Amino acid sequence: MSKRDLKKYLQTLKKKELEAQVLDLYTRFKDVKVYYDFVFNPKEDKLIDEAKTKIANEYFPVTRRKPKARRSIAQKYIKHFLELGVNPILVADVMWFNIEIAQTFNKEKMLKSDAFYKSMAKSFDEAVKYTMQHGLMSDYKERLVAIYQEAKSQQWSSLHIIEASLDLVD
Repeated sequence: MSKRDLKKYLQTLKKKELEAQVLDLYTRFKDVKVYYDFVFNPKEDKLIDEAKTKIANEYFPVTRRKPKARRSIAQKYIKHFLELGVNPILVADVMWFNIEIAQTFNKEKMLKSDAFYKSMAKSFDEAVKYTMQHGLMSDYKERLVAIYQEAKSQQWSSLHIIEASLDLVD
C-alpha cells in the first residue's frame, strides 16, 4: 500500500474507527508503543544515561568478568535514537562517548585486533559526519581532537581513516 492509498483510506474512517486502529497498533506492535511513549513522555536524558551505561558495560562489565567490547550495542542505540528523533546534541554525545570509552578500554588492554580499530575508525567517521551535518562541530571539536590525539598515542592501525575524516572538518 502506498502512502497516498493509506491517506485516502484514513480519510474514509470515522474518528472512533481511527482511534481504535491506533490503539490496536499500540497494543500489537512494540515499536509503535515505544514511539508513542517517547512522543508523549520524551525522557531523553534518561534514555541517554541508560545507553551510556550499557555501552560502558560492554567494555567495563559490572556483572560478568570478561568484557565483550561490541560496537554493535552502541550502534543499536544510536540507530534507535535517530528513529525516535532524539535531540541531535544528545545523539552526537552518545556517538563520541562510545569512541571515548573504547579508547579507555584499549588503553588498558592494548588490543591487537585490526577489526576493533577499523570499527572505531568507522564510528569516528560517522560521528564526524553527523556532527557536521547538524552544525554541532563547535560543541564537539575539543572531544574530536582529544580522540584523535589518543588514537595517535595508542598507535591505532586505522589512524589513516581517522585522519581522512578529520580532513572533512577543515
